[in-house]
Amino acid sequence: MSDNGPPLISAERVIGGRSYDFARRVVVMAIVNRTPDSFHDRGRTFALEKALEAVRAAADAGADWIDIGGVPFAPGPDVSVEEELRRVLPVVEAARELAVVSVDTYRPEVAREVIKAGAGVVNDTSGLRDPAMADAVAGTAASLVITHSLAAPRTLFPSPQYGDVTAEVGAFLRRQVDVALSRGVLPEQIIIDPGHDLNKNTYHSLELTRRLREITEIGYPTLAALSNKDFIGETLDRPQQERLVGTVAAVVFCVLRGARIVRVHDVRAAVDAVRMTEAMLGLRDPAYARHNM
Repeated sequence: MSDNGPPLISAERVIGGRSYDFARRVVVMAIVNRTPDSFHDRGRTFALEKALEAVRAAADAGADWIDIGGVPFAPGPDVSVEEELRRVLPVVEAARELAVVSVDTYRPEVAREVIKAGAGVVNDTSGLRDPAMADAVAGTAASLVITHSLAAPRTLFPSPQYGDVTAEVGAFLRRQVDVALSRGVLPEQIIIDPGHDLNKNTYHSLELTRRLREITEIGYPTLAALSNKDFIGETLDRPQQERLVGTVAAVVFCVLRGARIVRVHDVRAAVDAVRMTEAMLGLRDPAYARHNM
């Protein structure tokens, strides 16, 4: 194993019509939520024009991918399939020319429609709770993110318990990858995500981060979705809008342990942190070199 991360299954991939070598590149995924109740932005981009402005700003700031959500994972009122599609489809259509489009959904019906509309990634925070999600992705050019969680999205799940959180998350991800493969999803379509804070307390998320190498060693590109999450806020005693420095520290830490996709709200800061980390790992050259040359 090199310092740059564990060997990857199908490191070289085409996603959303763009080529990636995850052995040598870290992807920055921006977050744009068309929801009135997302945990960080609290509806700031719920209005369509605000969402479109956020898409353009993320692309201008250097985002590689843009993750569009129409329904938060956290507990809350039901949102119909029709309403979820009404929220996300216009944003998918606007973003697909600017970056790879990911859609955060746990519904196969939504996945099918957003793939048709040009989404290159389906980000399933339920971890194939409905195996039909694998059927929706199989046979397409889209990638599938399989995320660990214990409860269904929008469901209250207080005081989650684990014997060994990292081992249990890893075992879950391996099982769900096998489900995806058995239903026709190809290895080169699969991405995994340990699900920081999803049915986990702060100690669980900190341990997952510390032992993230055990997750990245599963072999599929690993997404670390940790931007501004409560485990950062509780560790530093910082409210939602004051977690950028903690987020950047966690992003760099996860990249050093093999994460190859990071999901963030503050794109420009994350891009700089990721590109600097890539350069220090020898994965990229400086933008220019004049000092003492």
